Amino acid sequence: MPKTTKNALAIHGGTPVRGADKKWPGWPQFDDTERKALNEVLESGKWFFGDRVTQFEREYADYQDARFCVTCNSGTAAAEIAMQALGIGPGDEVLVPAYTFIATASSVARVGATPIFVDIDDSWCMDPALAEAAITPRTKAIMPVHFGSQVCDMDRFNALAQKHNLKIIEDACHSWGSKWKGKGTGALGFGGVFSFQASKNITAGEGGAILTDNEEFADACKSITNCGRAKGSVWYGHVLLGTNARITEFAAALLSAQLSRLQEHTLRRQRNAAILNKELGAIEGLIPQPGDSRMTQRAYHLYCMRMDDKAFGCSREQMVEAARAEGLPIGPGYAVPLYKQPVFAERKGTPDYTKCHCPATEDLCYRTGTWFGHPNLLGSEEDMYDIVAIFKKIKENVSLLAK
Repeated sequence: MPKTTKNALAIHGGTPVRGADKKWPGWPQFDDTERKALNEVLESGKWFFGDRVTQFEREYADYQDARFCVTCNSGTAAAEIAMQALGIGPGDEVLVPAYTFIATASSVARVGATPIFVDIDDSWCMDPALAEAAITPRTKAIMPVHFGSQVCDMDRFNALAQKHNLKIIEDACHSWGSKWKGKGTGALGFGGVFSFQASKNITAGEGGAILTDNEEFADACKSITNCGRAKGSVWYGHVLLGTNARITEFAAALLSAQLSRLQEHTLRRQRNAAILNKELGAIEGLIPQPGDSRMTQRAYHLYCMRMDDKAFGCSREQMVEAARAEGLPIGPGYAVPLYKQPVFAERKGTPDYTKCHCPATEDLCYRTGTWFGHPNLLGSEEDMYDIVAIFKKIKENVSLLAK
């Protein structure tokens, strides 16, 4: 073990920058707003088909600058429902990024269509140029992911949609509050899907939503979530092959309460991330996920950062281990590209996913990618400078780490 010095790393016996006495903000955050909302639903006796789902759908559509919001029970269900409502099925292809949660791709496969994996660019989002190169006569839609709340280049994706007669469905499951040229994500393309799972920036434990400016698409999504019933039809009339993906009045009440503080949280995360972008970006070998001047607000679900091992002086795994010991809950992100997951890699037929190769995605997975979650960004400025101090401390001691 290296000799312990005054500024020794915690993994070498030194004092961590953040000891047990320093706590990060917890998640989920709640107060009497949530308690009152839940109690109102409880005492109303209307736990099903009351007013709270409709209220939240209107509130969330307004917040995201969309005409329509359709709630459902998860972001995964939202993506599947959107695919079905578009009529996507066997023989069709949908372009998805190789670096994302599995639901982006599985939603395509579960309606019988074929996910086609496209590499990312420096933004950590799907590369529009590579997406265009992947379009075939079978391509029906593109599902770009606003990864970590960084909005994809929607100007270019919408141009692709117009040029090739495609639908853009945004996977906005990291993106409650991000705005592109003043308009919220979710209806920047044809539609978009959101998650309200326990880790998300607003949460009811589980839940999802589909946003769009297209009324026909919204009606189809609503029908599918509600057992295939059409708007205005009799209760036992079913016009589409639907399912029960409805959320409860309790979930909607929770989400309305959560939404009431989302803007304040979003701005706080944005301010704190700006400190980190400036200070960490000045450390050789650390490359924060870049922004885009066309983003007029950024939600920050994750704080993402690439680590160049050669420039920093140690491996990503060594840096992550050292940072955790200093009190920062950071991780290396996805271990493998989606096409390496057994569900795709071991799949028989066409395409042969074992032949996929997305260099930028593989670089993030195997060598450079790191992130930590949004609750840390709800801390104080002092907390942010603790994060900076952690990485400066590791950099100063990096020669000992690399041994």
